Amino acid sequence: MSSLESFLRSAVWARYLSEEQLARVGRQVVERRVPASRSFIFRQGEPARYWIGVIDGFVAMSIMSADGKTSILTGVPPGGWFGEGTLMKRERWRYNSVALNDTRLACMPQAVFDELLADNPGFNRFMLSHLNARLSLFISLAEFDRLLGPDARVARCLASLFDPDLYPRRGDFIALSQEEIGLLSAVSRQRANRAIHSLQAEGLLRIDRGGVTVLDLPRLATFSRPAHCRLSIRNRARK
Repeated sequence: MSSLESFLRSAVWARYLSEEQLARVGRQVVERRVPASRSFIFRQGEPARYWIGVIDGFVAMSIMSADGKTSILTGVPPGGWFGEGTLMKRERWRYNSVALNDTRLACMPQAVFDELLADNPGFNRFMLSHLNARLSLFISLAEFDRLLGPDARVARCLASLFDPDLYPRRGDFIALSQEEIGLLSAVSRQRANRAIHSLQAEGLLRIDRGGVTVLDLPRLATFSRPAHCRLSIRNRARK
């Protein structure tokens, strides 16, 4: 289990700080533990006060409709940081943040975040790269939703959790249920189950207790089965 200090030192942005700066930041960052059962870290509309890193666990950014239907926008695995855009714009949270399993967080206060932006050119360069990676992620998610079938959507969404620019993590295991993978990929739990078994048959991942283990990340990240593929195959079979 990573300590807060070792987690901060392993962060990509930490390489741009001097030892004195990193020690000062470390004294002001606080650790927060959030239990599983989809506990809220913060709710939509609350003031944003921290830049948040995920030490352990998994965080989902979600929105909820008036009738209670939930949609997960994206997820943040261990090693990822989120909330920078909201802090920089001085906004309230525009989405809910939920812990999908037991989660430990590193919470950097707004004042510390602002100081790094104002005084550290290296941190600024990191943040530009980080925001660009975040934008690329959401463009990719929109592409997946419009062009790919369910199997490919599940494959690409799982692969996106290993983006080295956003989530510099080690390991190949994702601790998510099939229902949670379905929510993340915008497919039903039943359809996610079929997709995961299909991807396992392709040798791209392995279904394990409490989640899935990625076996071939490059192929998972480029897996392509268009949304019309199943319909086309069915139509050809009828001819």
